[in-house]
Amino acid sequence: MQVRSCLDDTYAEQVDTRVIAVGEREGRAWTAVEHCLFHPQGGGQPADRGWLDDVEVVPVRDASSGLVVVVPVGDERGWPGFADGQPVRARIDLETRLAHAALHTAGHLVEAAGRAQGWELAANNHFPGQARIEFTAPRPDPRLTEPEGWEEVLTELRKAVAAAVAEDLPVTAAVDGQGMRVVALGALHSAPCGGTHVHGLGDLRDMELSLKVKRGRIRVSYSAAHGPRR
Repeated sequence: MQVRSCLDDTYAEQVDTRVIAVGEREGRAWTAVEHCLFHPQGGGQPADRGWLDDVEVVPVRDASSGLVVVVPVGDERGWPGFADGQPVRARIDLETRLAHAALHTAGHLVEAAGRAQGWELAANNHFPGQARIEFTAPRPDPRLTEPEGWEEVLTELRKAVAAAVAEDLPVTAAVDGQGMRVVALGALHSAPCGGTHVHGLGDLRDMELSLKVKRGRIRVSYSAAHGPRR
């Protein structure tokens, strides 16, 4: 059985574990480990960068087995041929992980601020340089028809985000009665999520927001970084 350690502790950098399965995916060898620190791309979040022993790997989800597996970066000339049951050390690039976690958590915060405006979530993307949350507005809002009104709304969003960060609301995850993992920002907001997140909103730094309205979609683009470790 695989344990998704990346969801238990965003900040875990390495773990000594063992291989629980090996196989082939699209002509490339893959390996799965018992305690999996590696987060694959999904839910709008990029994949981790990591290593299995000294081999640089990228994680992907294997559709046939349901496991998160790792494949070598580049060609397979340095792939040692891991064996089922073999002890290995899994390690991630923690700086990259924290950058992804900060953007993902910031996205949930932007969603919370948008929902407070009465908007509904339409799409999201938490990739560096592309991060955005898109909404639809069920009720007409005259402020959204002109760029001058956009600035008024954007000011409200920025104030809501800044207040939540200043309050340092805790970011927690729990499995609900239907087996769904739900991430909560204090009592402000909760949503089903399989991504990695910071410990608290006070970990977020350098949050910047911009807003555009196009073809009925409200797009809030954003950036964020992880502050000093506490």
